[in-house]
Order: sequence, then structure tokens, then C-alpha cells
Amino acid sequence: MSTSTKTAPSQTPQQSNAKPGLRKPVFTKVELLKPETSGHTLVAKVLSSNPVLQKGRSVSQHLRQTRISECLIGDETGTILFTARNDQVDLMKPGATVILRNARIDMFKGSMRLAVDKWGRIEVTEPANFVVKEDNNLSLVEYELVNVPEEGGAPPGN
Repeated sequence: MSTSTKTAPSQTPQQSNAKPGLRKPVFTKVELLKPETSGHTLVAKVLSSNPVLQKGRSVSQHLRQTRISECLIGDETGTILFTARNDQVDLMKPGATVILRNARIDMFKGSMRLAVDKWGRIEVTEPANFVVKEDNNLSLVEYELVNVPEEGGAPPGN
């Protein structure tokens, strides 16, 4: 009588591609952030955190308390203001090093703000070993919305 062990032939390849929708994150730097972009993953140090809004239950019972803080964060290439909302405020303590995953750039009064919505994540991590470049604050750069005419069209005034 021969004994044989059965193995599922498809088990090994499936395990290597266990989560096909996930890709390895590409870390970016603060100086590379551009207006109206999203999907950014970066490591940054929190330099300061200033509460700008704190609302309790005022109008509606089902609205929970809203807290918003503007946090200056940065890496070795520059700094940017990060808008922390609700539970994020507790993570963004000055001196902390954070990994921001799937962050996006919002425009506020013509300047860039970094934010993480429900599709992203903030993780407090080990202290980073870089010195923040504080003289390159991207949130101080003002952008203006400019309409660019399509190529091949008639020149204005004709």
C-alpha cells in the first residue's frame, strides 16, 4: 500500500499574491507635494499643533464633537501645514514622528494644506533621524487659479 500526501497546487501562488489590490507604498518628500494631488505617503515630524476649531454638540444630537488643529509638519526637504481632524488631533503632538498614508493636498485660501481623510491613515512611529528644513514652508506659497486656453483655439479678441 503506497501512501501519498496531497497538497493543494494552487495554495502557494495564492499566498504570494494574498492581497492583489495593495501595492508597496512609495514614500515622497514634502518639497515634492503639488496642489490638488492625493495618494501621498510620507514620514514627517510634528513641529507644532494649534487648535482652530472645537465644537461640542450644538445643533444636532448625532453630530459628535468636532476638533480641528493646524499642525506644522516637515521633513528634511521642507514643511507644510497639516489639517488634523477629531481623533487625528491626539496623534499630532509636537515632537512626534508620523507616517501619513494616502494623504492629499487641499487648497485653502490659495495655499496648500496636507490632510488625511477616511481613506488614509496616520501612524505614530519611531523618532526620525532627520533635521526638519524649516525655511521651506510650502503652505506659505500662494497659488492662483489660472484658466489656460486650449491649444489650437482662436486667439482672444478674434
